[in-house]
Amino acid sequence: MDMKRSCTRCGGAVMLLLLGHMTTALEVPLDREYLPQPPTITHQSLKDYIIDPRENIVIHCEAKGKPHPSFSWTRNGTHFDVEKDSKVIMKPNSGTLVIDISGEKAEAYEGVYQCIARNEHGSAMSNNIVIRQSRSPLWSKEKIEPITVQRGMSLVLQCRPPAGLPPPIIFWMDNNFQRLPQNSRVSQALNGDLYFCNVIMEDTRNDYICYARFPHTQTIQQKQPINVNVLDSKCFYPSGERAPTFMNPPGTHSTTMVLKGDTLQLECIADGLPTPDISWSKVNRDLPSGRFSFHSFQKTLKITEVTEADGGDYRCLAKNRLGSNHHIITVVVRAAPFWISAPQNLILAPKESGMLTCRAEGNPKPTVTWSVNGIPIENSHKDPSRKIENGNIILSDVQTGSSSVYQCNASNEYGYLLANAFVSVLAEPPRVLTPPNHVYSVVTNSRALLDCASFGSPLPKITWFKDSQSIVDGDSYIIHKNNTLEINVARPLNSGKYTCIASNSLGNKENHVYLEVKEATRIIRQPGYKVVQRNSMAVFECKVKHDPSLFPSMIWLKDNMELPDDTRFEVGSDSLTIHDVREDDEGNYTCIRNTTLDQDSASAMLTVVEATPAPPIIMEQPDPPTDLELTDQRELSVQLTWTPGDENNSPIQCQQKHLHTTAHLELSPYVYYSFRVLALNDVGLSEPSAPSRQYRTNPARPDGNPSDVEVIGTSPDSMTITWRELTGLESNGPGLQYKVSWRQKDLDPQWTSLTLANVSQYVVTGTPTFAPYEVTVQAVNDYGSGPRPEVVLGYSGEDLPNVAPENVKVSVQNGTVAEVRWDAVPLSTVRGQLNGYKVSYWKMRSLHKQDPEPVKPQELIFHGSELEGLLIGLHPYSQYTLNIRAFNRKGDGPTSSNLIFETPEGVPGPPADLKIQNLNLDSLIVKWVPPVEYNGHLTGYLLKYQPINKTDELGPLKELLLPANETSITLENLKHSTHYKFYLNAMTIKGSGPIVTKEGFTMVDEAPPAGRMFGSVNSSVEEDHAVISWEYSGPDRNVYVEYVVDNSKEPWKTEFVNGTRTYQIKGLKPGMSYRVRVVDWLILSSLFSAAMTSKQVDIATQGWFIGLMCAIALLILVLLIVCFIKRNKGGKYPVKEKEDAHQDPEIQPMKEDDGTFGEYSDTEDHKPLKGSRTPSNGTVKKDDSDDSLVDYGEGGDGQFNEDGSFIGQYSGKKEKDTAEGNESSEAPSPVNAMNSFV
Repeated sequence: MDMKRSCTRCGGAVMLLLLGHMTTALEVPLDREYLPQPPTITHQSLKDYIIDPRENIVIHCEAKGKPHPSFSWTRNGTHFDVEKDSKVIMKPNSGTLVIDISGEKAEAYEGVYQCIARNEHGSAMSNNIVIRQSRSPLWSKEKIEPITVQRGMSLVLQCRPPAGLPPPIIFWMDNNFQRLPQNSRVSQALNGDLYFCNVIMEDTRNDYICYARFPHTQTIQQKQPINVNVLDSKCFYPSGERAPTFMNPPGTHSTTMVLKGDTLQLECIADGLPTPDISWSKVNRDLPSGRFSFHSFQKTLKITEVTEADGGDYRCLAKNRLGSNHHIITVVVRAAPFWISAPQNLILAPKESGMLTCRAEGNPKPTVTWSVNGIPIENSHKDPSRKIENGNIILSDVQTGSSSVYQCNASNEYGYLLANAFVSVLAEPPRVLTPPNHVYSVVTNSRALLDCASFGSPLPKITWFKDSQSIVDGDSYIIHKNNTLEINVARPLNSGKYTCIASNSLGNKENHVYLEVKEATRIIRQPGYKVVQRNSMAVFECKVKHDPSLFPSMIWLKDNMELPDDTRFEVGSDSLTIHDVREDDEGNYTCIRNTTLDQDSASAMLTVVEATPAPPIIMEQPDPPTDLELTDQRELSVQLTWTPGDENNSPIQCQQKHLHTTAHLELSPYVYYSFRVLALNDVGLSEPSAPSRQYRTNPARPDGNPSDVEVIGTSPDSMTITWRELTGLESNGPGLQYKVSWRQKDLDPQWTSLTLANVSQYVVTGTPTFAPYEVTVQAVNDYGSGPRPEVVLGYSGEDLPNVAPENVKVSVQNGTVAEVRWDAVPLSTVRGQLNGYKVSYWKMRSLHKQDPEPVKPQELIFHGSELEGLLIGLHPYSQYTLNIRAFNRKGDGPTSSNLIFETPEGVPGPPADLKIQNLNLDSLIVKWVPPVEYNGHLTGYLLKYQPINKTDELGPLKELLLPANETSITLENLKHSTHYKFYLNAMTIKGSGPIVTKEGFTMVDEAPPAGRMFGSVNSSVEEDHAVISWEYSGPDRNVYVEYVVDNSKEPWKTEFVNGTRTYQIKGLKPGMSYRVRVVDWLILSSLFSAAMTSKQVDIATQGWFIGLMCAIALLILVLLIVCFIKRNKGGKYPVKEKEDAHQDPEIQPMKEDDGTFGEYSDTEDHKPLKGSRTPSNGTVKKDDSDDSLVDYGEGGDGQFNEDGSFIGQYSGKKEKDTAEGNESSEAPSPVNAMNSFV
């Protein structure tokens, strides 16, 4: 504060510089009742207010302050008592006046009005508001004589409308209310007159009518029509042609005045024949670029937003083929007052100093006067803390209660300026007005503005931070005077949390805001130029790539207007489809993809052609782009532009680097760049363009540091610091090095640093074992250091733990689970990061028997600081050994002493190899092997069994308790031909072990009746399995298949078939012969035996066999034909009658009683069918099937074993015995079908 006071005494220029920040954007927040604020005018009517007499007059005046201000008015410089006029109402809590002029003349309320807003802290004044009524007077009556003019002469038709408020708009029309045509020969002047440079015969007419439109009252008035008659006299001016002369303005020179900021209109109208051409220029200077235009066929020069530089001489040149003429117009620019520095609100703390400035310019120079609370400052009470120097009010050592509102008025003959500025004296700690935790969202490469609006007295100082790092005003960040933080080019790395802190002598206040930098919206597949035939379909694509958190909308325009309301236009999610294209659909179609943050657009033309056959279009790759040019060259960016090559009948989809013909490229420092561009269409990529000229960026300090910094403990007394080196593009300049710094955390106050080059690691030696270190790696080049590096925490090398866990205890829970506990090793003895403990345990022996070999130790790992755990999966009744060791990343420490513990008895394992054997019709033998795992002392076995009937229902259950030394038992007095289920488990004192089950059968007591159940039985053999199929008339659930190796003493193997009539026997040994039978387990109904081998050769598929059979068939056919011919020679009676007459026994059909065949039959109904069912009497008729079991025996007499199975001798070929045919009727056995396989 002392510094500010000393600067106050230094003088005006320095004071203005130092206190400028104090007067920026100061407002008292009105949300706190205890903070006073002088009045401030917030809304007022225009200075020049033209009213419509048909509507009420509304004069606006709004203000704010604390307390809320009251309002009063002056009219024509004297107090205007609103309450005394019943036609005038002032709105509540406002100064706005509403004047009801219904039934009154509006002229009564014309005048100059001014609003005053006041509270206990001062008074604010509005502008002088001039109220005038709009007027549209009638045209004065006049008699207009007809005008006669010679052809080729000039003519002026005067309009001279009545003066209105505001001035009327003039236009010329005829009796039919059609505008009169205008051109370079006939045109309307700025004052409304109609000028003819020369008249022609067609100008003769009697309805030249001037109209005046008054905008406020929306009325139009017209002048009396003017009658013009053009005469054609060749005697007068025989040639009729003449050089230009000026009609308006006349002569060679004129002067006009214009105010700064207004629009200047200069006019030159010349007569002549032929019609002159008009041109404009400025003497000794060019016309102002971008602000001038020509109107009324070059006769009017219009310049907008006039500045002082627009003053000077302007030349108007009129020229035709007979000569030229010019006129000089001198433009004088005057200026109403305009602000250079308007006074700003000033908030000061007690004892502070400040200054109000009021600087205005104009032509002529305006006069500046000050008022305080509406009273001229020279007439106000004297204030020792206030003085005026050089037009500025200087305040020093202000006191509480000295708040006021100051008015500055700057005026000249062309206007005035009035500004209010309050001075509020108060003491207030800082407040941040920006909402907390506000999230700002921008797209990549756009500008981001983060607000930190604050209030306080003294004025708070604002400091910005990002992620705890202070932000300074520089290239990356700009801090504006209003404390807004600007990031000129936002990138994803700028996302995050920002903190602004407002501080003054009374305290601090911080606020957090967040910045999200999102991916820009880009159209990656833009619409392409389309040429389509009428009545066909056109499709424009518009696929966009956008940030996942943004949801772009799509708008289609045709020729920059909305699409027609037509169902033929179908807008999809990424496309526009036009169905049934018509000629009026031609045009330019634009796709706009909008998000809440940005947008992108792309356009394409649609051309509609007639639906005529067109020659095939040959599409090729596009030609490469040309004319590569580098523009907008900056330190680290450049704009690349190019000209597209020929599309070759396939529209360009995109051009690499950008979707248009311009790409803004971000560059790295200290790099030589050269650019190429490729074009892409549906055919493919073009050749690369010719390279652009080289562009070199200047060196700079590194803008990044090495990444992936790690600290690796390599040995107990060292550590290795590693990092990923910067690439050449990341170095940003010559002399790239790495500054490696380290210090022991919490012990070393100073950093140890070393600068290295061309390496990516450094080994620090002499470190204590497993000590924490802070490490940084910073990039450095010849132009400076990179940003402040991040601190990485790591540890020096580890050593093996040197102490084993102690107080190891084991608590056995049961025969399979034990709990182990131990004490933690001291952390100082770990000498590294404790990863946990390893518990090793192994079975020494079984307490029941000596184990044949030691068991491999098992290991459990307990991570971290766990000090207890469970050992599961132990064997009951066993002796175990256990030890524990700690481990870290270096390895394992010493083990604890071995601890021996025993597990109690448990339930035994299941008995092994349970077998059921047939003894006789009512007895079964049950055999088993003791359990592999006794898990204690066996106390016996529990055997249960029950019968199963034909419906799979279980009968009553019987139990037998057997001693531990038994391994078999014979069960007698069982039911014959019965299926039994057996359950067996071993027992110890801990209980019963798992149950094993087996099913068995008692033998049948008699053979089944012939042919009762089974029909034919077939089979096929592969290398390691056989497929058995049969016909069966009984319940399928009673059937099972048994098989055994031929000539083996092994028991039959039984497999149930699960209700099917086909079964595959798997797991057969190649080359072995097997005996197989299909059995009904209630009645032994059908058996068959087979010999099976691998590598079976089917004789029916051999070529020689097929050829032999064909030859025999052919020979038989020939013999039959010969016999037929011979029989026909014997007489002319039918063959059937001859056969019936002779009754030759050799040609009778097959006898049904014995199954034999005759030599001839006139029908095929008696031929045996392949695969036919076995007759109901149980016999098997011979047929030609390869699957018949009998057909492959070498002898006709099969023999049966005592178990009913058929034993035959089997050969390696499929040959029929010639003697078998007469024995096929013998089938009184349970064998229904037999087959052999080799």
